[in-house]
Amino acid sequence: MFDTHCHLTFPEYRGRVADVLRDARAHGVHGAITVSTTAANAAQSLELARAHRDLWCTAGVHPLHSDDPLDWPCIRACGRDPKCVAWGELGLDNHYANPPRELQRRVLDEQLAHIESWRRDGLEKPIVIHCRDAFDDLLPILRATTLPRERFVFHCFTGTPDEARAVLDFGASISFTGVVTFRNAKAVADAACLVPGDRIMVETDAPFLTPEPFRTTRPNEPKYVTHVADRLADLRGESRAAFADRVDANAERFFGLSIRRTDD
Repeated sequence: MFDTHCHLTFPEYRGRVADVLRDARAHGVHGAITVSTTAANAAQSLELARAHRDLWCTAGVHPLHSDDPLDWPCIRACGRDPKCVAWGELGLDNHYANPPRELQRRVLDEQLAHIESWRRDGLEKPIVIHCRDAFDDLLPILRATTLPRERFVFHCFTGTPDEARAVLDFGASISFTGVVTFRNAKAVADAACLVPGDRIMVETDAPFLTPEPFRTTRPNEPKYVTHVADRLADLRGESRAAFADRVDANAERFFGLSIRRTDD
């Protein structure tokens, strides 16, 4: 198993990332991607990824950090490192009033324009999308870019089946967190059954959203991603082992990884 999205630079893991990754491996989770939220955090994420062979990172500005200092040269510099495997997370978040929607949109437009420019210069990476209560707003923006649609993944999907269909029609992949294990998330569970086998991934979004049966445990950790995968397999009527192999293969292909499954 592989955790495609967590935040191991967050304060909850300070001084114990090695232990978190060791514990994950003991639970059959052989690697993770620590996802950045600001330019400064991208540099921190890269430093952490370089220090651990089974950890990778991303570089980007989260919409809820649109009012943080922007440093696009820093984002690009991080993206040139082989340990940085994606841009993001980036997108729109309509759940909160701040940062203002106009600021989120301006930063998103700038970020997508830079990614298009970097791609033309030969620096091409997949893109991790944050979309909360914003599908109708965000999908037209992404359609208007020149970026390949199959290179997007909508992470931490918490939408409806209709919103999942819209994302799939756009051409992106979808990733699920512990939310799919929650009893009050039937719409997310229904949406998970719609995603083609080659376009589904799993994540923790740690330190958030610990899956059942550990929902009250804080913080969430990569080791719990197996419970997300097991729930998805059961919902979809698939063998747990076969589904785990499938989502690992999807992660390796999408992010260009080669996951080590032993300590050799």
